[in-house]
Amino acid sequence: MSPTTPQGSKVATVLRVTSGNFLEMFDFFLFGFYATYISKTFFPVGNEFASLMLTFMTFGAGFLMRPLGAVLLGAYVDSIGRRKGLIVTLGIMATGTILIAFVPGYASIGLLAPFLVLVGRLLQGFSAGVELGGVSVYLAEMATPGNKGFYVSWQSGSQQVAIMVAALIGFALNSVLTPADMNAWGWRIPFFIGCAIVPFLFYIRRSLEETEEFLKRKHRPDMKEVFGSLTQNWSIVLLGMLLVGMTTISFYTITVYTPTFGKSVLKLSDRDSLLVTFCTALSNLFWLPVMGALSDRVGRRPILLTFSALTVLTAYPALAWLVVNASFGNMLAVLLWLSFLYGSYNGAMVVALTEIVPANVRTSGFSLAYSLATALLGGFTPLVSTWLIETTGNKAAPGMWMAFGGLCGLGATLAIYRRGRQTPLPAGRIQT
Repeated sequence: MSPTTPQGSKVATVLRVTSGNFLEMFDFFLFGFYATYISKTFFPVGNEFASLMLTFMTFGAGFLMRPLGAVLLGAYVDSIGRRKGLIVTLGIMATGTILIAFVPGYASIGLLAPFLVLVGRLLQGFSAGVELGGVSVYLAEMATPGNKGFYVSWQSGSQQVAIMVAALIGFALNSVLTPADMNAWGWRIPFFIGCAIVPFLFYIRRSLEETEEFLKRKHRPDMKEVFGSLTQNWSIVLLGMLLVGMTTISFYTITVYTPTFGKSVLKLSDRDSLLVTFCTALSNLFWLPVMGALSDRVGRRPILLTFSALTVLTAYPALAWLVVNASFGNMLAVLLWLSFLYGSYNGAMVVALTEIVPANVRTSGFSLAYSLATALLGGFTPLVSTWLIETTGNKAAPGMWMAFGGLCGLGATLAIYRRGRQTPLPAGRIQT
């Protein structure tokens, strides 16, 4: 798609490509949002902490599949095309979601229930391993000159819309259903909604055109070449993983873990916690394109350095203050601050990652770096946060984990943009 493409067509293309990302992320995050209900349905071990830990372990298992999906599906996308790859990932994610939505509970089929839920999560993780990379690369390759950061930011923006919709549905359900109904069947309704919109999203994704940059490429690597290039550029993947570490830890702290933190730690109501989650996602949706566009003007480096450093310095103190002064208003204020840090950093980070990965393995390289960060760092944030609180007795301990994520981003930024460079070192010249 050339720079002369009408603006209306550009907007429509962004909506079409990110709509599938919306569904994938909507389905993926529902599991974290409704963790307390899912734990009672599939993991009723008689201990709330143990039940929740088993649920978050299953949630995290989906992230362990992401690197495999990134390599296999990413290589497929780099070889066969962006459009076909995005259709395949949508189909795999839909299969996993349908499985989770309709499998009976432990009381009905015993151990088969948690096993089938685990399979559904693994399918979701395998698909999500390349979805974010595929969407980001597509947006980067169809962006108009000088606006790549703004365009690519809508990949993350679609995630925020997914969170807002999931939170609104949860808020509505908790308003009209009794706690008993929510535990018994109400939590499944959002999954049914996700299944219902699958056919529509398949239809609009099939209308996507292949990117002009990919079509112009004379040589398209086969799977063996893709794997070889990834091996040669391992240092780029490693630094990319650390760069994404700040994003994934922050994101899962302030979105997926927020309902559990508000209910289990701060003892706020489900509705208050979900309302805070909605407002946080709305704040993210504002800051992502704003800072993506700003990074097009001032460069990626200053934004990445500033907001990773602010996260290191303020994440724990902010949560420590909130724990002592727990209320709906204070939780909203703290989460909006953390949202400002995350949204500002990520607005520049995603496009930066597309720029440091070699073009011939752009989808697989981006996806592998992102999925490794999610699998090893961010995806287990609810599990790590729950464990830290239980082990240390410090309810603000998740702030330490988020500060660690900021440290990962800060170190990676300094390594990639060395000696004051405003642009990253060319692919192949980045060294650890």
